[in-house]
Amino acid sequence: MPPRPLRDLPQRAGFGLKPEHYADVLAAAARASPPAWTEVHPQNYFGAGGPPHQWLTAIADCLPLSFHSVGLSLGSATGVDLGELESLATLCDRYDPAMVSDHLSWSNGPDEKFPDLLPIPYSHAALYHFVREVGRVQDRLGRAILIENPSRYLAYASDDWDEVDFLHELCRRSGCALLLDINNVEVSAFNLGRDAASWLEAFDPRLVGEVHVAGHSRKDDDMDGTIAVDDHGSPVRDSCWDLLAAFLRRAGTKPVLVEWDSAVPDYATLMAEVAKADAMLVLEPVNA
Repeated sequence: MPPRPLRDLPQRAGFGLKPEHYADVLAAAARASPPAWTEVHPQNYFGAGGPPHQWLTAIADCLPLSFHSVGLSLGSATGVDLGELESLATLCDRYDPAMVSDHLSWSNGPDEKFPDLLPIPYSHAALYHFVREVGRVQDRLGRAILIENPSRYLAYASDDWDEVDFLHELCRRSGCALLLDINNVEVSAFNLGRDAASWLEAFDPRLVGEVHVAGHSRKDDDMDGTIAVDDHGSPVRDSCWDLLAAFLRRAGTKPVLVEWDSAVPDYATLMAEVAKADAMLVLEPVNA
């Protein structure tokens, strides 16, 4: 059976839900002024009950949900983490999110889990493996998923594919779509010495089901250089907003998420970022 087609999130800006903001979100909903949608890491709700589910159930009654998984480990040599997949399927049955996504990465070794989204080589073998594992996930969930482009700090020397071509081919062969993280494009381009605007221009907007923007930091490394670190711990950089504007002019409106995962600000600060993204979604596409 082919995966169920992607459902649509509102073509508006959303935000990553954090416990610090549960009450604020519900208060905004009570005033009939909630954000358009929210995204959660489903691993935070794999428990059967308790306060996290009480809050999420109440919020899901007000806002569409997107599930952004960080634990399937699709790129691991042993394949997708089946325990994570079953927990994710149970949570999808419970909340029926509009979107489900994971990453072009791996995080599981033979005997342990790593607290990182680790890079894969862009080889023919890795593409075959990823297509198969995305298919397993989509078959179990009964829906198409989104795969996010990674932040990269180094490149493999023997890649067979450019990253964008790899992702496009993954979509073509598996039926998945893309979660385009523009901050990740900027981070990767900075670290690999490439032009972020040209990198972003290569993505086919027809394959993009959701867009992320976030802040990142830049730090001195051990080789007298500077590295961009994808920490989601600050406001979105002006350069990232400029890249988003360029993409939206080409693509038209898309659901855009503001990510802020560390040094989480107060609700008003986060909503100011969301409002800035929302304002950009009225941009007219180039081909309009």
